[in-house]
Amino acid sequence: MSERPKALIAWSSGKDSAWALHDVRRTGEYDVVGALTTITDAFGRVSIHGLRQELLEAQLAAAGLPATIVRIPYPCPNEVYERAMAAAMDQAKAQGITHVIFGDLFLEDVRAYRETRLRPIGITPVFPIWHRPTDALARDMIAKGVDARLVCVDLKKLPASFAGRRFDAAMLADLPPGIDPCGENGEFHSFVAAGPMLSRPVAIKPGEVVERDGFAYADFLPA
Repeated sequence: MSERPKALIAWSSGKDSAWALHDVRRTGEYDVVGALTTITDAFGRVSIHGLRQELLEAQLAAAGLPATIVRIPYPCPNEVYERAMAAAMDQAKAQGITHVIFGDLFLEDVRAYRETRLRPIGITPVFPIWHRPTDALARDMIAKGVDARLVCVDLKKLPASFAGRRFDAAMLADLPPGIDPCGENGEFHSFVAAGPMLSRPVAIKPGEVVERDGFAYADFLPA
């Protein structure tokens, strides 16, 4: 029997990457050997999501995944980001990794960008939850026990009161018209504290909500 392809998962700490991990573990097609996460050095937090690195580490320990951290500055010009990611991918390939799994849902330009960046390196992107209807997907996540909190909200699309809320049926019901139930258009980002992809819950307690650069960030602390 041939070995399964070795893969990294592009891990944001949010529900979509967590569900992609759950999906590929269920099918058993890939041997997921680590999680690739971008950390903004100036803050010691997951880029875009704003999650504390210590919570990311607790989450990945519960997921049974070693962390592959890509450190970037703030602010981070695109060419600096791309250079850092390319170096991480070159190193991954040298370690026998042939695939990277993404939790993207329907943004064609994002998928095309990932494919274009990985092609010359010789790593294949995988999109296990691509084109799942997002309303049904959101409800399936909740029904299967995903406990996620909204850690970042785009204030152009949602009020700051959504920051820190639990990703549940009540939150979905409160979303204004035109907002994607999974936040795929960048309306919000999440942190998964429990779910079928984690061996144990990550104990958290809410901190303050901070508004910066047009976003509301809900800080969570280890409980």
